[in-house]
Amino acid sequence: MRLRGLPHAPAGLFSLALTFLLAISVLPGGAVAKKSKPDISKNVFENRVTEPFYFEDSDNLLILEQTARIVYRSEDAGKTWEPIEDDTKGRVHALVRHPYDNKKAYALSSAHQHWYTNDQGKTWKEFKTAAVPSPWRQPLSFHAGDSNKIIFQAQACQGLFDCDEVSLYTTDGFETEAKLLRSGTRGCDFACSSDLFTTGSEELDKSRILCITRGRFSPYRRDFTLLVSDDYFEHEAEPNLIPGRTVKGLVNMAVVKRYIVVAVKAEATDEMALYVTVDTMTWHRAEFSSDHRVEEDAYTLLESTAYSMQLDVQNTRPSVGMGILFTSNSNGTYFQPNIEHTNRDISGLIDFEKVAGVQGIVMVNTVKNWKDVERTNSFDKELVTQISFDDGRTFHNLKAGKKDLHLHSVTNLHNIGRVFSSPAPGIMMGVGNTGDHIKAYDKGDLYVSDDAGLTWTKALDDAHKYEFGDQGSVLLAINDEGPTDKILYSINHGKDWEQADLGEKIIPLYLTTTPDSTSLKFTLVAYKEDKKSTGDFVFAIDFEGLHERKCGDKDFEIWHARVDDKGEPACIMGQKQSYRRRKADADCFIDEDFKDPEPKFEPCTCTDADYECDYNFVLSDGECKPAGSQVVPDGECKNRDDKFMGSSGYQLIAGNGCSKKGGVEKDKPVERPCSDVWISPASGKIFAKVNEFDLERFEGYFYLERTASSRDDDETVILRADNRDGRAGKVFKSHDHGKSWESILDDEKVVAIYPHSYFNDVVFFITDSKTVYYSLDRAKRIHKFKAPLEPNTQFLPILSFHPTEKDWLIWTGNDGCDGKGNDCHATAYVSEDRGESWKVLLRYVRKCEFVTEPSKGTPEVPESKEAREKRKKLVYCEQYEDEDPKKPLELFGSDNFFEESSKPFFKDIVDFATMSEFIIVAAKDSEKKSLKVEASVDGNTFANALFPPNFEVPHQSAYTVLDSSTHSVFLHVTTNALEDYEYGSIIKSNSNGTSYVMSLEAVNRNAMGYVDFEKMQGLEGVAIVNKVHNPEEAKAGKEKKLKTMVTHNDGGEWDYIKPPSEDADGKGWGCSGSLDSCSLNLHGYTERKDPRDTYSSPSAVGLMMGVGNVGEVLGPYKEGDTFVTSDGGINWNAVKKGHFLWEYGDQGSIIVIVEESTGDKPSPTNVIFFSRDEGKSWEEFRFSDQLMFVEEITTVPSDVSRNFLLWARLEKDPEHLVTVNLDFSGLTDRQCELNEESPTEGDYYLWEPKHPAQKENCLFGHVAQYHRKRAESECFNGPEIERLHSIAHNCECTRQDFECDYNFQAQNDRSCGLVPGLDPSDHSKICKEDPNAVEYFEPTGYRRIPLTTCEGGTELEYRKAQPCPDHEEEFRKEHRGLSGFTFFLAVVLPFVAAAGVGYWVWRNWDGKFGRIRLGEQGGIGTFDAESPWIKYPVTAVAVIVAVVIAIPDTLGRLWRSVTGRFGSGGERRYTTRSSFARGRGDYAVVDEDEGELLGDDSDEEV
Repeated sequence: MRLRGLPHAPAGLFSLALTFLLAISVLPGGAVAKKSKPDISKNVFENRVTEPFYFEDSDNLLILEQTARIVYRSEDAGKTWEPIEDDTKGRVHALVRHPYDNKKAYALSSAHQHWYTNDQGKTWKEFKTAAVPSPWRQPLSFHAGDSNKIIFQAQACQGLFDCDEVSLYTTDGFETEAKLLRSGTRGCDFACSSDLFTTGSEELDKSRILCITRGRFSPYRRDFTLLVSDDYFEHEAEPNLIPGRTVKGLVNMAVVKRYIVVAVKAEATDEMALYVTVDTMTWHRAEFSSDHRVEEDAYTLLESTAYSMQLDVQNTRPSVGMGILFTSNSNGTYFQPNIEHTNRDISGLIDFEKVAGVQGIVMVNTVKNWKDVERTNSFDKELVTQISFDDGRTFHNLKAGKKDLHLHSVTNLHNIGRVFSSPAPGIMMGVGNTGDHIKAYDKGDLYVSDDAGLTWTKALDDAHKYEFGDQGSVLLAINDEGPTDKILYSINHGKDWEQADLGEKIIPLYLTTTPDSTSLKFTLVAYKEDKKSTGDFVFAIDFEGLHERKCGDKDFEIWHARVDDKGEPACIMGQKQSYRRRKADADCFIDEDFKDPEPKFEPCTCTDADYECDYNFVLSDGECKPAGSQVVPDGECKNRDDKFMGSSGYQLIAGNGCSKKGGVEKDKPVERPCSDVWISPASGKIFAKVNEFDLERFEGYFYLERTASSRDDDETVILRADNRDGRAGKVFKSHDHGKSWESILDDEKVVAIYPHSYFNDVVFFITDSKTVYYSLDRAKRIHKFKAPLEPNTQFLPILSFHPTEKDWLIWTGNDGCDGKGNDCHATAYVSEDRGESWKVLLRYVRKCEFVTEPSKGTPEVPESKEAREKRKKLVYCEQYEDEDPKKPLELFGSDNFFEESSKPFFKDIVDFATMSEFIIVAAKDSEKKSLKVEASVDGNTFANALFPPNFEVPHQSAYTVLDSSTHSVFLHVTTNALEDYEYGSIIKSNSNGTSYVMSLEAVNRNAMGYVDFEKMQGLEGVAIVNKVHNPEEAKAGKEKKLKTMVTHNDGGEWDYIKPPSEDADGKGWGCSGSLDSCSLNLHGYTERKDPRDTYSSPSAVGLMMGVGNVGEVLGPYKEGDTFVTSDGGINWNAVKKGHFLWEYGDQGSIIVIVEESTGDKPSPTNVIFFSRDEGKSWEEFRFSDQLMFVEEITTVPSDVSRNFLLWARLEKDPEHLVTVNLDFSGLTDRQCELNEESPTEGDYYLWEPKHPAQKENCLFGHVAQYHRKRAESECFNGPEIERLHSIAHNCECTRQDFECDYNFQAQNDRSCGLVPGLDPSDHSKICKEDPNAVEYFEPTGYRRIPLTTCEGGTELEYRKAQPCPDHEEEFRKEHRGLSGFTFFLAVVLPFVAAAGVGYWVWRNWDGKFGRIRLGEQGGIGTFDAESPWIKYPVTAVAVIVAVVIAIPDTLGRLWRSVTGRFGSGGERRYTTRSSFARGRGDYAVVDEDEGELLGDDSDEEV
């Protein structure tokens, strides 16, 4: 079988048969042939049919007329046909044959009624299912040992968009209605789906099932999981795929022979991990020798054996199509390469065939001119055919005489079934040519081999379809190069050929026979090349009677699969293999229908040829030598001086049957010293490594973090720095988190570094020329391409990336900027092949970006491939009107890369931003006196945003899109734009981003547009802001006084922060009373020296740190102290006097702080403090004898590492730059134990967040339980764990589960009151928008917070129910309330169509709405507060959009201080607010969209 490296493709039900046209009628036909010719019967079908469906070991066939949905059956090998049961007519969409019971088959409809047969189609019975067959995957999975056990993959829909995949099952072959197995599945299989697989337990073999399912708390693919059940999911368990940990991101599963393989892919990479088991109990990650890796859409699991798997891994661009063939060891965990440059096509098919019936023979096509093809697409591939007689270990050229022969294979298939071989022993056929490489198919001839591929002879001129019969006694062929009226056949292994007349000139479609090739009967499906003819012919060809007798013993020979030069039997795979087969010239037929030929084996004595290099050994100078770490048996090497019995470097080739007795025994273990593999136990100490740099300054750093599915253990950091000679662009890399550094690209001036926004492994190095360097493997190997233009110097993004297509790039470069004219402008190009070729998008642009819009398909009518490709190519561009930079910007969109002209979406825009769920466009209104906001959930339909009715801002000059990760947009609207005194209001939208309510007024922002707003990472709905405490005074030009507030219900309510009881020295605060006069205040986004130092971490749930003070308002930063909270911001503790930098490690089990060097008199230090108990206590560690000015502390973006990096300058020589690696892995080498079934018994406890105003541990209407490491446990977290353990239960609704409805606002007592002069919104609209609605509720002033799941209690959104018109009677009978979500739609969705699409996508898609970024891409991690990268917010979380009359003039003023440097495009563009804030090139999405800024701080008229 072939399993491509994809999620189960949405072929499902309809991929089981080819799509043809119209209905059939069977006409009598065919003629009786002479005795010397085969009998040929002809049936004419009025319309197209599918390929024949054979029941094994019988003459019974089924065929499906696809258009009329009618199934026909033949009992005589296709001579006559009759339709099956009347009830099925017009309803069958697919036929499925039972793979383990030749009596059974299934006719499936697209609805709930289906049919099965237990007698090879003679009779049919109807069965019904509660859900329809899934369109996304194969509908039936079978148990190999019990043919009555079947899993039905289905889809259950509640309306057009609300669909869920489910799995049903039967244990009686659908005699009774199938039962629900589990909902939320993405494919299920019995463990024993293969007759070779066993769990090792007879009981488990009967019922064990594995399913890929949705995550417990997430519908996104990144959280798909593997579940196992032995009682049809009454109970279920999640297996540990790696020691002590479950794994998320399951994308595929396959049962292959005696192996089960699952594929896993983490976010932000296309690298996949394959996990293998031979018993479902123990899993191992498949390891590949050297540095090969498996990528999504780039692996194909090939036809395998009972003793090994074979896998082809793509190692080129998909458009090139080449790979490496690997073979596994016997337990499927270690893969060794066999041959490189295998030919593959774009769909993942490989030119590979394992020859049937003969052990160890494999045929492949490889690319001869692979170097040319890899370099450019202008070369056609030159394919050559190679054959292996030892299961792929060594390969040889195919020979026809003395010439090399090359045959067309799987990627150019012209028939059904195997390409070259059949169960007929040693007989093979193929179409090809001799010469240097394969020519076109119609230039090929038919070749035959009767010695299993060792030698070939030309049989017929021209290309032919062919088939084998009577165990190879009959070879049948038909010309495949045009219309023909003859068939050709040979009864002496292809030496001589005769012909028979068909009576019609036809073009063949399929030529086939029984699956075991033992029959004398064949079936030919063909059509006539005649415009008047729309149907197919089905010919039955019968060779019975061609010979008068049946073969006897004298007609057979013992055929040896391989012989030596003397004609003696030779060994293949350690044994001599032979068959009893008919002599080529015998005038008889075997005529033993359905009796398969049986091989005989005789073991050979083992020789050197029967061995191969063991895993992590490579052949060098004729010997297998170590090339990697060796496997140490459990319990060995307890001491360094011990010895262990390890691999000799050799292993017997998997499946080799040689006898070691009296032969070579090269795999006998040898004694090896433990010192070769010794890993020192944990020392209990912290390691520090100092590196000094003779550089002027660190310009920026980027973490290229490996993902959970990455195979390596590196922690890669890229550093860009300036030399002392003033020359920028010095680049270093470290793969060990800064312990050692290596200079790269020394001869190039690198002006910008662009880590890929969506793939962690990919990074681009922009030079000051057209040459661009890049790496696909975290800077291990560097490649380059030529850009179409030099990078732009207009401070625009240089590179933009596609969210799903790694090789798709948009390049914005300088055009006409050579100084010879006045027409310097930016032109955008697009490449679909990673810079190999480019097409112009638009000229005179400000930016162009890919936009990923949601699918327009529905579960009933899936999206077409053409529509999907168009959607994938959607690009938005900002272009100056009439290509004149003096005119306003217009927003254009195209789904064909602007091959066709299009009209602008908007004229006179300011900028646009795409959040994870919304696209926001800021444009000037018609009178150009203010900004207006347009929002869309699908990229096509936009709606004007409705601001709160009492929210009047005469000149809306700036917006900041703060967040949209909780199904609503937080938007900051500047209400006071007075320079240095700016502030504004935070408003919150409904679920489609169009209707807003007030959340909080007078929230602080700075002159660059940054807002003191930060969401807590990892915990929904918690956010911290700084509010201007004296807004009226600030409006008059007086200094702003800030006060910190926190929300625990997603902006529904805001409170001041309760201060700690005492300071870090155990003293009081000097203030008391209410929180109005004495609260904790924290310095926020606008004041940070490095905006990447956020309060929280995505993997340290509930932990936050900050610098601030206790008092009425926020004091100066230099007078601040450091604080920590471990309960989501409810209670805080004072950590240290003074302001410290902080970082989280090992998912929050380690917190490191270091004194920050800031101000005119910075304090040097050589110590850090660390906590291993969530900040309750702190230990000191001296990292150097030299004092340093520490400017930053960093670690990997996910905070899962136990390594940290200090960036500093030496006190004795402040011009001398230093990095210090801090390695905490020496503290312990024991990984924490986590048992999801008993989560509190191991090294973890369960923590429950809460809202401070609620008695229970409720937050958003439920009690959530998160895993946290126990402080007393001496262990480390290791691989990232799923923090959320469970939702214990839903809570009763309280005020905290609601926010004010549209036209209402919060009062002083926190109730929601109607805005004076306004009317409540009209909730009766639900009746018009939903014809099935029975009732609606009168407005109460409250609406549910989208995140809440509360039930009962104080349900503030419900008041009095009213009947919808024409539904009064139903209303009286039912008196039921609408669901909270339906009511929510009724209240806040003025654009129902857009919201419907958005909701369906949110439920069913993988969460990757187009992440369109505002403004500048590039990014750096800078430490210089005066650097223009900090001084001007180009690489910020989002970009301020100038809303002034003359935008170019404003941009000119903004960037005057960086003239001569590359602009925003010159450095890293952070993809999210948190990624910029964390400062690590965090393109791995945590919250997809935090902090896009729209607007400018200008106070000019607009």
